[in-house]
Amino acid sequence: MTKNIINFIATIVLAYVLSLFLPWWSVMTAALATSLFISLKKAAVFFVPFLAIVIFWFVLSYFLSSANDFTLAKRIAVLLPLSGNPYVLMLVSAIVGGLAAGITAIFGKQLSVALKKA
Repeated sequence: MTKNIINFIATIVLAYVLSLFLPWWSVMTAALATSLFISLKKAAVFFVPFLAIVIFWFVLSYFLSSANDFTLAKRIAVLLPLSGNPYVLMLVSAIVGGLAAGITAIFGKQLSVALKKA
């Protein structure tokens, strides 16, 4: 249980630091790095980084969008079939980022297992 919490916090912190310098795929780098060094078991390998990035991206997009009264988010939500709801747009974006991070974390776990065998 403590490894899950450590991995969760480390993924969020690393994703935030990397997002200051790198594009959107920095969340995948954060998930890869944390799964290489903090080993998780079974479904937690996917779900811990997934939830970390979903929360991180939703909170980050909320703070960035609230600065301009959700103007851009509302306009993009109208373009997509989201009925102009910026919160649904933020949730969809967060889930896409979480899926990318979760799948990358599975790759990182498999890579750490392969490196230990070699």
